[in-house]
Amino acid sequence: MTTSTHSDSGIRPFRLAVPQSDLDDLHDRLDRTRWPDELPGTGWAYGVPTAYLRELVRYWRHEYDWRAAEARLNEWPQFTTTVDGATVHFAHVRSPEPEATPLIITHGWPGSIVEFLDVVGPLSDPVAHGGDPADAFHVVVPSIPGFGLSGPTRETGWEGGRVADAWAELMRRLGYERFGAQGGDWGAAITRELGRAHPDRVLGVHLNLLPGSQQATEPTPEELDALGPEERERALTSWRRWRDHTSEGTGYAVLQSTRPQTLAYALTDSPVGQLAWIVEKFREWSDSDELPEEAVDRDRLLTNVMLYWLTGTAGSSARIYYERAHATGRAARPAEPSVAPTALALFPAEPQLPLRHKAERTENLVRWTEFDRGGHFAAMEEPDLLVGDVRAFFRELRAKG
Repeated sequence: MTTSTHSDSGIRPFRLAVPQSDLDDLHDRLDRTRWPDELPGTGWAYGVPTAYLRELVRYWRHEYDWRAAEARLNEWPQFTTTVDGATVHFAHVRSPEPEATPLIITHGWPGSIVEFLDVVGPLSDPVAHGGDPADAFHVVVPSIPGFGLSGPTRETGWEGGRVADAWAELMRRLGYERFGAQGGDWGAAITRELGRAHPDRVLGVHLNLLPGSQQATEPTPEELDALGPEERERALTSWRRWRDHTSEGTGYAVLQSTRPQTLAYALTDSPVGQLAWIVEKFREWSDSDELPEEAVDRDRLLTNVMLYWLTGTAGSSARIYYERAHATGRAARPAEPSVAPTALALFPAEPQLPLRHKAERTENLVRWTEFDRGGHFAAMEEPDLLVGDVRAFFRELRAKG
């Protein structure tokens, strides 16, 4: 699938090159899909509707162009290295601006480095995108161990804190002793831990999700009385959204936290199964009314699915949920408050609606931005908004010295 050459530094150049036989196998499996029955008139209530998925599979089989997507990914300089026993794949896009700020950006599940195809250019070369050269970043885009081109992992224990430590080592190898970090979903948990565990090296942390900052239980009258009117209403909204999410939308997490290996057989053998498992979350978590393509480009969504399918990492990517649920030692202890300067960008369709008073208990919160559109996959849904907020945050940090 890949080509690489070794170097003495431990950083190996990488280029994505999927054998045609892998694509032929995919097409054969799509042609031979065994479709389940479906209750009429149920829409998305029971899961992904058959009519929708049949059309998406038809498009995947006959119109989607992997080679074009592969060429697009290969526009990024890519590399692999071994950190703590795991292969880490990453893109490293250096800015033409010599004083650019190093920035590591991290995806989540069911995402991948594909999430950042529309933000790396504006971040690394703002002048070419109508921006200020002072806002430039040297951008590092790693694949989480176990995910896609960093997968599969070969041992247990790869939870978020271990990934954060691996990122600190990766940035050291690249010559970046001080750097910024950005992430959403698992990328937010990893980025937050990176700033907490390595505050001497992390300039600032930009998040578009803050795990644990939502109202996870029904607020008591005493809790509500302690809040102002606006935050009180937000707490009630956050609780209702989290209640609905946990009652109807967390089955995937329970399964991946308990039996990821059992799930892996189905998703690794069936491309349609892998597609359905992922596309459901893009529909539920994005800022869309009915179909995920209202928020995320269809080809980009399929490219994201392809990285899971071609690497066979449905199971190994799911293990991060298991490792979190079964963590011991440092990983099992409640995280101490972070001292790293932190920005939180809020997109309205995000299932975990954060509360500022909760966020301020655990983070050194210096920027809070609320947007009127966008959802969980901010870099794919609203890349311009995300880029603008990242630039503004680090501009503020530079101004403070």
